[in-house]
Amino acid sequence: MKTLIKGLPPAAIQTAFGLVYAITLLMTLCPPLYLAASGVRTTVLGIPFSIFYWIAGSAITGLALWAKYAVEHIRGELDEEIIPAAAAVGATEESIA
Repeated sequence: MKTLIKGLPPAAIQTAFGLVYAITLLMTLCPPLYLAASGVRTTVLGIPFSIFYWIAGSAITGLALWAKYAVEHIRGELDEEIIPAAAAVGATEESIA
């Protein structure tokens, strides 16, 4: 699986995650979708469907962010190391003034 992820072009990954984010944005920012969901009287896990709709949207977004982080980690695209500026290393307030 890691070799497949490493072999994908960056545009394919950006498109896939962009579609997921676009769908969740559409779910949360398009009032007719929520109004259609609020008329449903079904409960999901004991929660009214209209509330589950918001929970599902946020859960999908959170899982997509986690998956994007995992993909970037596999591809080695994370900026995990922060290198401080050379002037700030070992400098104290007295030596700066």
